[in-house]
Amino acid sequence: MARRILATMTIIVFTVLKMYGQTQDELYKEIYKQDSIFFSAFNHCDTASYRNFLTNDFEFYHDLGGLHYQDEEMQSIREMCARNSHIRRELLKNTLEIHKLGETGALEIGIHRFYHTNPGQAEHISGTYKFIHVWQQKDKTWKLSRVISYDHGEMNNH
Repeated sequence: MARRILATMTIIVFTVLKMYGQTQDELYKEIYKQDSIFFSAFNHCDTASYRNFLTNDFEFYHDLGGLHYQDEEMQSIREMCARNSHIRRELLKNTLEIHKLGETGALEIGIHRFYHTNPGQAEHISGTYKFIHVWQQKDKTWKLSRVISYDHGEMNNH
């Protein structure tokens, strides 16, 4: 009888863990996909698509630049894209963590590298930095509500 109870409990525990793992795996894949699309817009200066990923109450916290909001973020992106240089972001996938936040949110934590290309120069690494993104899902659409960008140290944009 004790073996039967133990076997049943073991099956239940593994079933619950497997169900959670699938849900977590699906969330990981979805946020990774959203991150890729969002930063493709960044890398290609597609400001309309970039804007569509931001909530109306978007906040960006930067360890060197402080806090700015959606309008300031969009102005920064427009100015970056208007310069005659290029910035490209690359996610270091092996650092990526995705965590569920309630029923409609996700926390994305990782490290990304930025590359900078000035006119007439080859692309070079600008820096490798840490980030935290808070994603919200509403009407089956994922949007970024908060970004924390930190550990910038030196930036090499020249």
